[in-house]
Amino acid sequence: MRRLMLCAVPTLILCMVVVLGAPAGGQNNLRLGKPADRARIGAWDIDVSPDGAGLPPGSGSARQGALVFEMKCAACHGEAGAGQPADRLTGGVGTLKSARPIKTVASYWPYATTLFSYIRSAMPINDPQSLTADEVYALSAYLLSVDGIVGKDAVLDAGSLAKIKMPNRDGFRNAWGRPAE
Repeated sequence: MRRLMLCAVPTLILCMVVVLGAPAGGQNNLRLGKPADRARIGAWDIDVSPDGAGLPPGSGSARQGALVFEMKCAACHGEAGAGQPADRLTGGVGTLKSARPIKTVASYWPYATTLFSYIRSAMPINDPQSLTADEVYALSAYLLSVDGIVGKDAVLDAGSLAKIKMPNRDGFRNAWGRPAE
């Protein structure tokens, strides 16, 4: 045990030097990574709040989304988002209190803006962040139309997406047992 400690302490110190490496002057003596300038940070600063803050300009229709889904999503998520080989995206509304709940975007997620944010940052799995804002609005409209949350002719943009009330909006509780806001 003592031998392990004698080995572990210097290793821990070395790891801390490598991770915290840069001296107080901000110089990177190890020459690792690249400076994070505003453009680099801006490319990753794409989060969207439940109230719609952070949604970009653009729009997309459910009809356009059906075409984008067929080309870029159906191979993983199945026809109309029914699943296989990847997660099921549609269906399941009203099943959460059943013996076999189906957790999908429409049945479980409390905000439509979360759908937009997730697609925008993580999809398609083989090329994340490659979709345009218009494509993401269209995909959001399409997936929400499959479950009747929006109409088949819906066109979504920042204003309309943030106003959608998802079926499970009030299904989440805070630490005090009240509906989460």
